[in-house]
Amino acid sequence: MTTPGRRRRRPPRFYFSLRSPYSWLAYRELLDRHPDTAAALEWVPFFEPDELSAKLLAEAGGSFPYTPMSAAKHRYILQDVRRLAAERGLDFSWPVDREPVWEVPHLGYLAAERRGRGAAFIALAARARWELGLDICDRSVIAGFGPELGLDGAELAAAADDSGLREEGVRVLLDIERDGVFGVPFFVDHYDKYWGVDRLPAFVAALAGTARAAGGGPSENAGTHTVPVTAPARSVDDGHAGGCG
Repeated sequence: MTTPGRRRRRPPRFYFSLRSPYSWLAYRELLDRHPDTAAALEWVPFFEPDELSAKLLAEAGGSFPYTPMSAAKHRYILQDVRRLAAERGLDFSWPVDREPVWEVPHLGYLAAERRGRGAAFIALAARARWELGLDICDRSVIAGFGPELGLDGAELAAAADDSGLREEGVRVLLDIERDGVFGVPFFVDHYDKYWGVDRLPAFVAALAGTARAAGGGPSENAGTHTVPVTAPARSVDDGHAGGCG
């Protein structure tokens, strides 16, 4: 029973980006090695806002910090991700982004999540971007997910034009700021924060310890953006090899 006037503790969260290679690696590791944890998390999309989203975010009193990536760091990430993928037995194709608008895939995810197909959307987007090397900011690519999801592909592709989804996206961006998220993958449990794919084991272990101390398993109230274990398999701060955008 919740004490009147007290806010219910928010479930642990995974801030993920469909853009980030490190977020993709964390996604695969969560589903492959820690499916129970994956199912208990609130999954929150992280995306760099375009001009309209930035304007709406500023009007809501929020901001989005940005640190540009140097050419040297970009070259390093290319090498590092290839090594990490090989260690995990993952084949991937490095995509080429042409004039990306990250609302296209991330608000598309929110549109699919509204209809209970968020997990499947992430799986399709991850496959398209990291296995097929497709541009997931291309609306035709997002529209192509429709038949497999059982949803209207045109509606998914036009999610960035939906004012309601734009507002929801701004709420997500405000959550990002409130939680102090500066790169992905980023994991939050109450006051504890973990940045980078290499911090995922520590996050999982901490959650397991919390669950044991509480005398139970993961919370049943896993938030609005949760990914069930049936799912298949621009950085704001790129200074860490295991966490970037």
